[in-house]
Amino acid sequence: MGKPTGFLEYDREPSHVRPPLERAKDWSEEHPPYAEETMRQQGARCMDCGVPFCHTGQLIAGMAAGCPVNNLIPEWNDLVYRGQWQEAIIRLHKTNNFPEFTGRVCPAPCEGSCTLGINAPPVTIKNIEREIVDRAFAQGWVKAQPPLARTGKRVAVVGSGPAGLAAAAQLNKAGHAVTVYERADRVGGLLMYGIPNMKLDKGVVERRVRLMAEEGVKFVTGVEVGKDLAPGRLLTDFDAVVLTTGATQARDLKLEGRQLGGIHLAMDFLHQNTKSLLDSGHRDGKYLSAKDKHVVVIGGGDTGTDCVGTALRHGARSVTQLEIMPRPPDQRAADNPWPQWPKVYKLDYGQEEAKALWGEDPRQYAVSSKRFLGDEAGRVTGIELVSVDWLHGQDGRPVGPREVEGSKRVIPADLVLLALGFLGPEKGLVGELGLKLEERGATWTVATDAEKMTSVPGVFAAGDCSRGQSLVVWAIHEGRKAARGVDKYLMYGETVLP
Repeated sequence: MGKPTGFLEYDREPSHVRPPLERAKDWSEEHPPYAEETMRQQGARCMDCGVPFCHTGQLIAGMAAGCPVNNLIPEWNDLVYRGQWQEAIIRLHKTNNFPEFTGRVCPAPCEGSCTLGINAPPVTIKNIEREIVDRAFAQGWVKAQPPLARTGKRVAVVGSGPAGLAAAAQLNKAGHAVTVYERADRVGGLLMYGIPNMKLDKGVVERRVRLMAEEGVKFVTGVEVGKDLAPGRLLTDFDAVVLTTGATQARDLKLEGRQLGGIHLAMDFLHQNTKSLLDSGHRDGKYLSAKDKHVVVIGGGDTGTDCVGTALRHGARSVTQLEIMPRPPDQRAADNPWPQWPKVYKLDYGQEEAKALWGEDPRQYAVSSKRFLGDEAGRVTGIELVSVDWLHGQDGRPVGPREVEGSKRVIPADLVLLALGFLGPEKGLVGELGLKLEERGATWTVATDAEKMTSVPGVFAAGDCSRGQSLVVWAIHEGRKAARGVDKYLMYGETVLP
């Protein structure tokens, strides 16, 4: 590295974000800028460590360690330190089709595996990644690069989320004619309607989609394969098919009172909110409003956080987030060593905004919902809760919750949002194509081989539908892997794709 002692000389620069009470008033993701010298110093903190784990993309005891797309992080950190930004975006695009997405929404497992992070704040890898790509777009360095030649092969991609877009981009790069089918009215899948605008501005998604279209990818929106287009047509009209439909079958909560009005799946809430925002700036009223309501979000993951942030912007009277797991420790536990992702307590943007507004973290830990309460009009009015203790096995791992006697209580709720994760892909299209499923208890995925081909020759699957609910960065990894498998299938065992 150009600055071997940089990690000793420079402190980690905090993320530049607007004050919580300011940003909670709008839907913008705008970040205060960084000075170039600041970013060069942050790049200089990269240690030139002998065994960098930041770009390994490994699972260690089931926990992520390093970047799933194997970003060449030490290399572009060094280029940023040297001020070679154009070279940095070239290096970044070698492994990641969409750094502008991951630089905004990825939880950065790379930073959890940074060697410097063993005993100091890790390198600001995520911020540097976002700065590289944003600067590259601003300078006009990111341009359409259509393939020099076409293979004559046609590939259909079903679903335009991060896995579908990554697969399409790679297959187009290999020279295949790619058509992407999306059932929604806009391209982007989860990126467009599953993640709120203040976390990922939709102009950022549309910018990349326009670029892909200029490179030759064809996008067809408002068409649901299996409903508007017969699956058999794909098998006859295309040489290969890639399913990237996501794991959109949401986990429900079948409790007494579930039928009451005002109880909704989190993705319905988020989807309607963003669509109304993009269509009319919320003037059409076609969304579930949290204004003046006691909002309860059940579920503690990223989707739950997005519900918290969205409800705040609507003008909710109060927001409570329920989490059945205990509060994480402030520091790494003994069973969560580096280079695993650190399971520690932190405030994400939604909780930070709620705390700034009401003075405390909106999350209640180690609680279980017992039943929903309603009024005579059939609307939800509250939730009966109970505290739980977690029992642990001989290996120290939690094995199940136990109710705490005498802890039963009721909290008010006018709007309940279920953010409990997802069970797997919707089975309609999967069944029509006759694809084999892999079932793991209550969840399921589309079964694939090492090349991401399903049980039907020529049909591949990638992303959450084949991996299970995961991160955007894993979806990009899956899409790239499937594209490589498709290219080998179409080109007689050879591939030009990494």
